[in-house]
Amino acid sequence: MDAGLIFKVVGIGLLVSVACQILSKTGREEQSMLVSVAGVVIIMLMLVSEIADLLQTIRTLFGL
Repeated sequence: MDAGLIFKVVGIGLLVSVACQILSKTGREEQSMLVSVAGVVIIMLMLVSEIADLLQTIRTLFGL
C-alpha cells in the first residue's frame, strides 16, 4: 500500500464529513445519510484491489 492511497481515503473522508455536516445543519438528514453511504462505497471500491493483494499474499505465505 502506498501513501497516495492513504491520502485519497483521508481526503474523501474529510469531504464526506464536511458535506454531511452541512446537510445535517440544513435539515437534509436523508441526503446526509446517502452521502455518507456513498463515501463508504467509494472507499471500499478503492480498497478492493488492496484487499485482494493481501489475501493473495496470505495464500502464498501459508501455501493454500
